[in-house]
Amino acid sequence: MIFIPTKLSGVYIIEPEPHQDARGFFARTFCAREFAEHGLVTEFVQCSISVNRAQGTLRGLHYQLAPDGETKLVRCTSGAIHDVVADLRPDSPTFLQHLEVELTAQNHRALYIPEMFAHGFQTLADETEVFYHISEFHAPDKSTGLRFDDPKLGIQWPLPVTMINDKDRNWPLL
Repeated sequence: MIFIPTKLSGVYIIEPEPHQDARGFFARTFCAREFAEHGLVTEFVQCSISVNRAQGTLRGLHYQLAPDGETKLVRCTSGAIHDVVADLRPDSPTFLQHLEVELTAQNHRALYIPEMFAHGFQTLADETEVFYHISEFHAPDKSTGLRFDDPKLGIQWPLPVTMINDKDRNWPLL
């Protein structure tokens, strides 16, 4: 695997290293040893999928508060997403800055998101599926979010929002 650091300390784009032959290719998408060598979380207690029917669907921006902060490893397994993470670490030099990454079923990239980063995405294709590894159990009393259109974040979503739930539409502004 190739671990690509981003402008947000602790956030990585992870690319598989395919071993190809006439059948196609095989590649590892997770290795506890390699993640540990990069100082990353190696234990995930949940895996989840998000199935999204329509292009332009927006989910997020979500995160969990301490002591139940989540680290996520996110991959698009069908379709394509415009993935966004925002740094919520008050002592970070990139506090409230965000990163935008395109994850697709074709590029096989994953995004490693440490705790105290809000995460959201917009689908770029119909019938998009997103697969998550999550380091902590869901804690409804610690789950919260940021508004996708908060002017302090300045996120430029690539498409008009076609679907969003009321909870995500109504998170308070910063």
